[in-house]
This record gives sequence, structure tokens and C-alpha cells, in this order.
Amino acid sequence: MQIRNIAIIAHVDHGKTTLVDAMLKQTHTFRLNQKEMGEELILDSNDLEKEKGITILAKNTSVFYKGTKINIIDTPGHADFGGEVERVINMASGALLLVDAVEGPLPQTKFVLKKALEAKLKIIVLINKIDKRDARAKEVLYEIENLFLDLADENSNLNFTTLYSVGRDGKVFFKLPEKYQTEMEGDLAPLFETILREIPDAVSKIDQPFQMLISTLDYDNFIGKLCIGKVTRGKLLKGGSIVLVNEGKILGTYKAQKLMTSVGLLRKEVNEVSAGDIVAVAGIPDLTIGQTICDPSYPVSLPKIHIEQPTIKITIGPNTSPLSGRDGLYFSSAQIKKRLLKEKETNLGLKINQSGDSVNFEVCGRGELHLSILIETMKREGYEMEISKPKVIYKTVSGILSEPFEELTLDVDSSYIGVISEELGKRHGELLNMTNVVNNFLVRFVYKVCSQNLIGLRTVLLNKTKGTVSYNAFFIGYFPKKSNSDNFRTGALVATENGKSLSYGLANAQERGMLFVRVDEEIYEGMVVGLSNRAMDIEVNVCKKKKLTNMRSSGADIAVQLTPPVKLSLEQAIGFIAEDELLEVTRNNLRIRKKILNATKRKVQKRKEVESGKNIFPV
Repeated sequence: MQIRNIAIIAHVDHGKTTLVDAMLKQTHTFRLNQKEMGEELILDSNDLEKEKGITILAKNTSVFYKGTKINIIDTPGHADFGGEVERVINMASGALLLVDAVEGPLPQTKFVLKKALEAKLKIIVLINKIDKRDARAKEVLYEIENLFLDLADENSNLNFTTLYSVGRDGKVFFKLPEKYQTEMEGDLAPLFETILREIPDAVSKIDQPFQMLISTLDYDNFIGKLCIGKVTRGKLLKGGSIVLVNEGKILGTYKAQKLMTSVGLLRKEVNEVSAGDIVAVAGIPDLTIGQTICDPSYPVSLPKIHIEQPTIKITIGPNTSPLSGRDGLYFSSAQIKKRLLKEKETNLGLKINQSGDSVNFEVCGRGELHLSILIETMKREGYEMEISKPKVIYKTVSGILSEPFEELTLDVDSSYIGVISEELGKRHGELLNMTNVVNNFLVRFVYKVCSQNLIGLRTVLLNKTKGTVSYNAFFIGYFPKKSNSDNFRTGALVATENGKSLSYGLANAQERGMLFVRVDEEIYEGMVVGLSNRAMDIEVNVCKKKKLTNMRSSGADIAVQLTPPVKLSLEQAIGFIAEDELLEVTRNNLRIRKKILNATKRKVQKRKEVESGKNIFPV
């Protein structure tokens, strides 16, 4: 049996997972009465993936077409999850590059294509969503060709096949229809035929000793750890002997207790696996991604997976607020450490450090979204934590202190040109290009900005453009560090008392800024209850109760009008917090607080920093 291994790569929301749905359904992977036939985004099974509408974890499935097994690897489109792309792309022999017919190539398109070309994969281009009213497939093809010219190292990379599709309807065309209509006949046969013709058969070197690089891990409650990867050479029988090898060193000898291959969304146990297929092997209790399993007669390591280094870091530690221990299951530093080390096993883009005797952990990742997904996952699992303000990771390049920079692409209505220019000007963004897209209704800005100045920017722009801006960033490298970043936020409204928030205290506080809390919430001294309308912090007592006298009735406060509070999401809160603040994360609450809760101690500390020249903000 022939095997084709193909990775589906694209920018966020260009239709990867929807296309995989159609491939599974049209190859009769499910029975007509199975619930999957009526579902969408079948592979995005993770709760966060469903809520955010993005692929976070790379997954593989398989379909059969004309007697050929096609292993499909669905990869994330966001560069923050580049570690997922890097660890699985070596399992593929080819890649299907999806590009939206309206948006065209965007930063993550460039990122995933670069990775595919570095892996020497054969590329098939699929221009998707040609049914959209503003579709511009011909112009997008020209942009894709320019992208290949920029990234390709070999002339052969420029010889790619282009197809056109409406993934939602499960239709692919060899040629661009003059005008797409829903009732047009069509299916995915052109795509499957192109895969069989263009993507090389993965079956080879069957008569050589067994060898497989571990690309991902999974866990089965009955079997234990599973290592997953593409068999590079040879065959392996159930119960056969294997050795675990890392950088040429044999770490142990084991038995292959179970062997499984993908059939649709399920894993099927088999007695033998052979070169070319993507398989799961059970029997090794302690292993990591990037190691190799081999035949004992040929203990040779395969090249390790190259992972781009993290560019941003935060500190995670146990919750120390007065409300700690009330809303979680796991509170201690040891429990947080165990969970982070477990995450590190499969999340290759993460780095975790613990300094000395500290109870806190420095967690380094690929971006705000990468780190916020980890924190959100731990939050839902019942961990209570404190999170610091994100900081970029500096490097010394050729003796010069350098910081990470990103290429920022913004698509926005032309009425917001001034807003974008003003905000990026404050953040020292360098304008690289500005063009009209989508029939001149939108303006596309391309900026070069240091990563530190991008922290929190997405939330700011969404607010200022009424949620209409399309925001995409792509890491482009390290460049000499510029002057210190500006403070882009006003001060905070900081609570001075412990207790429950009351309408009288909130009414007085809202005159000084925007509130984050409502009536009858738990408040403690040093908690940030709102955003000040001034540059400096303002102390407020939101627990203050109006004194009653015999001249007024107790119902006088009914007339108090409170503006609904702003509730920040986790990602927004991470981008919002200042250097002297922490984000308290519990299962059901997000609270921003000062690192030093006591007002007097906070003023003493700030005065010391001002005197030493470390603090540029007013006391």
C-alpha cells in the first residue's frame, strides 16, 4: 500500500481545519449516521480551540483514497505555536498551503511556508474561499508567487501546482471558475488526485533496520505514554525489541508493547508498522520529543527537531493575595512546578527556569498568546497563580545588546488611518508599507516594531477601531536595542481598604477613571480596581459606605448611577499590567494587584527607586 504524508499549513482562519472536515467526510471515514458527519472543525477538540476558533495543537488523522493511505497533519496557523509546526513538519513529505482569496498571504503564511521549504517539502497551493464577495484569487496568486521568490532557496521550489477551493462546500477546482455558485458541481477529487500525483510515496527503505524520530507524545490511561512519529526506515513487530537513543547514546532497551496507526480520528492497534507510516508506539515509560527509537542492531540518532528560541518571558508563582486558597485546587509552588514540567514535555516552544530558592518560575514562550493559552489551561485545571508583566528576552549579537523585532500587519478601514498612525508612532514603529486591499475598502499597514512595544497593543487597537482591525505579527529577528520603551498606560485606581465594594465608594471612584469591579465584589488593599484618567496611580476606597443621619433616609443611595465595569480577558489583562503589578489568576477570577499591597510601603519603595534613578514614573 502506498502512503502520502501531507501537512496542511496556513495563516490563522484561512480554512485548514474546515478543509480537513471535508476530506474526512468525502472519503467516507464516518458512517452516514455518525455524529461527526454533522459537526464542524472536528479536529479542534480542545475546549480553547473551540472557543477561540483557532488550531493550537498539531494533530494527525488519515483517509483512504483509491487504495492509498493519506496521513493528514493539521498544524496551527499562529506563529506563537510555531513549536507545534516545527515538531511535526518532519513527518510530512509534502505540504498543502492554504491562502485566503481575500486576505492573501499574511505573516503566518510566510512563517509556515518558510518552515515547509526548509524541510524540503513539495508544496501544493490552494487558494481558498473563492466564493467570497471580495475574492481576488488572481491577485493573490501573484502575491504568493512573490512570496515563493522571497523564500525559495532552490529553483524547484518555484514549480508548484495551484488549485482553487471553497472548503466550506468541500469543492476544489483545477482552474478558477469565472463565477462561483453554490449549486456548481464539484468535490475534493481534484485535490486528492493532485496529492497522489505531486506528493512522493513515503514508503521506502523497508528492508533496512527500524528507525523513528519521536515527534509528539500522548498518554493513554490503560497503556501509558505513547511516542508518535513517522517511521523513517524498516519495520517493527508488536513485541519487538527497540532501543531509545539520544545524540548517539543508548538510554535503554524496551519492548514494543503496542503499535497503533491512525484510521480517521481513531487509533487502530496493529501487529506491524513499516517505513512511511505515522504510528504510535507504547512501551517506553520515560522519553521526550526529539529522541529516536531504533532497532538494537542500528542505534543511530536521527537529526533533532530544530525549535526557534522564545522571545518573551513572564514569571509564574503561587498566589500570595489575601484571597488565596479560596478558589482553586492547586496552590503550592511544588504543584505549579510539576504542572509546568509536564507541559514542557510536549510544548517544545516553552522554556522554564527556577532561580535559586525562589518559589516563582520564569516561563519563556513565543508570544503573548502562547503564554496566555498555557495560563488559561492551568486556570481551568484549578491552579491559583500570580503572573508578572511580560518582558522580552534580550540577546547579545556581535557584541551588541539586541532585542526581538516583529513585522506587524494591520488591515483596517480607511477611517482609522489616523488612529493606527498615532498609536504606532507612540510605539516607535517603522512603517514598511501601506497599500489598499479588498477593493480599496481596507488599508494594509506593515510595520517593523520591537516586541516589547507590541505588548498589549492588540487590545488597544481593537478598542480604538471598535473591534474591526485585523492584527497579525511575525518574528523577524534580533536588532540592536533602542531606548527604553515608553509607558503606554495611565495610572491605576488602587483600593485602600479590605471588604466588599459598595455603590457609594464605586460612584466616587468612577469619577477618577474606569472601573474593573462591580458592587459586592471582594476587595483587598493594593488591589487594582480600575484605570485612572491621570498618568499616576490614584488611591480610592471602593468599600466606603455613606454615613446616614437623621436628615436622610437609608434609601437615598438608590439614585446612584454606576457605569458597567470593564472586564478584561486573560490575554487583555496580561498585556495591561504594569511593571509594579501582578495578575492574580484563579479558577473563576482575574484580579490585578500591586506587588506591594500596603500603600505606605509602596510609597517608600517608589521613593527609593526615584532616588536611585530606576523609576521614571511619578510617586
